Amino acid sequence: MTRADPIDVLIVGAGASGAAIAWSLAETGMRIVCLEQGDWPNPSEYPSTQRESEILQLGPHSYNPNTRRRREDYPINVSDSPISIANYNGVGGGTVLYAGHFPRFHPSDFRTKTLDGVGDDWPLDYEKLEPFYAENDRMVGVAGLAGDPAYPPKEVQLPPVPLGRVGEKLANGFNQLGWHWWPSDSAIATRPYQGRDQCVNLGPCMSGCSQGAKSSTDLTYWPAAERAGVELRTRSRVREILVDDQDRATGVIYYDAEGNENRASAEIVILACNGIGTPRLLLNSKSAHFPSGLANRSGLVGKNLMHHPYAYVQGVFDDPLDSYKGPIGCALWSQEFYETDSSRGFHRGYTLQSSRGFGPVTTALMGLGNGRVGWGAKHHDTFGAYFNRVAALSAICEDLPELHNTVTLDPELVDSDGIPAPKINYTLGENSRRMLGHGAERASDVLREAGARDIIVQSPLPNAGWHQLGTARMGVDPEDSVVNEWGRSHDVKNLFVVDGSIFVTAAGVNPTPTIQALALYIADQIKTRLANLFD
Repeated sequence: MTRADPIDVLIVGAGASGAAIAWSLAETGMRIVCLEQGDWPNPSEYPSTQRESEILQLGPHSYNPNTRRRREDYPINVSDSPISIANYNGVGGGTVLYAGHFPRFHPSDFRTKTLDGVGDDWPLDYEKLEPFYAENDRMVGVAGLAGDPAYPPKEVQLPPVPLGRVGEKLANGFNQLGWHWWPSDSAIATRPYQGRDQCVNLGPCMSGCSQGAKSSTDLTYWPAAERAGVELRTRSRVREILVDDQDRATGVIYYDAEGNENRASAEIVILACNGIGTPRLLLNSKSAHFPSGLANRSGLVGKNLMHHPYAYVQGVFDDPLDSYKGPIGCALWSQEFYETDSSRGFHRGYTLQSSRGFGPVTTALMGLGNGRVGWGAKHHDTFGAYFNRVAALSAICEDLPELHNTVTLDPELVDSDGIPAPKINYTLGENSRRMLGHGAERASDVLREAGARDIIVQSPLPNAGWHQLGTARMGVDPEDSVVNEWGRSHDVKNLFVVDGSIFVTAAGVNPTPTIQALALYIADQIKTRLANLFD
């Protein structure tokens, strides 16, 4: 079936970047349609509204699609990766499940080749993105404290998330060592903001915020985009992008909620499917002109996959910390070890991010796994010594781009519509291994200085594939990049990519603010160049 109405801009994916670019382009008056394979999330069904919230987080509300297994999810083969993939298929995408840390890249992150001789320089810099970071911050509502010396000056909209007892403990540890720390920039409303209420410390942020305080794009960008005339079609899974003999994208084939095949024609196609979904769709869109996958004449679609390997370090304290209360991932961060120092034995660096503890069920399961909680007569005593007494630091490490880390199509695994699933081939580079070791040691130092009586290290954290970057990289030269310096495919002049797949390097911070700033920047470039967009 083909819908007869003409579409000027067709966006695939309604997450962080798809929402931002839809909202920005709406002012042009063009007919904009977004296809999203999932549905609108229902906050009344989030685990935080239900007594069995922790059990639900382990199954139907897991951030791992291989565990969730909903119809709209696609399976991901991670048998050749030490890190599993986390994503969410629905309006809001990964912002529904993220913890809310909201850091910008540093200026140095755009110039790693020049400064440190590793990775590649981006074809743009911090200064060019800064107004779009600021625009995104205003849409999202960032809670934080101005003046962080790790960054150029920037505004925040809301007071920081309170440190709580966990944050105070960690801050004391950093102070004892004389190391940088600062309240996190957080995409969490600490006061009512643009119709959303403030955080009330429900806790399980990574399974959806039923309070509506966390700034997921179903609550920020999409209401504004729809008011401006953007059409959002949910439960619409795109199978492939169509092209003509002149190497122009003509539209897509997608499946609706009943599994019916549909075709949508468009003048411009924009991919916003994340660093796994975008290469999957491009590789599945083969044709006579693109036998190795659409927009893949460079051979780089699906190559250079970057995560952020995490070293996760728990400190167990004698006194209760209220550690299962409040936003789990947002209190403070340290960027003491962010820039390259050759004496450490690796290039680039990492952020130390605070984490609170978990509820009783998760604590018990973790304790049984790491030996801190036992069965039998000592169960209650060992559980009591662990529960509500944990403060944690994660070293979020910069991953360097490496060609052998890939997203390809699995030859056998398919989703519920029969579309080939992605397969991940990923190994930790030596630089990442050394950085993880250093980060675990420094996190342990902080926790000891803060008074922890026991230290527990996981490195790399196996379920921490939250960030998928670099698989359709941006660059000036068509030989070593997939899209140009403003997000347009080198090979297909009316095809754009706006998600994390266009990242050149990963930096050592959570990527969502940069993903959204890039989407707004690319939207601005499209609007500026409308008269000669396809030249």
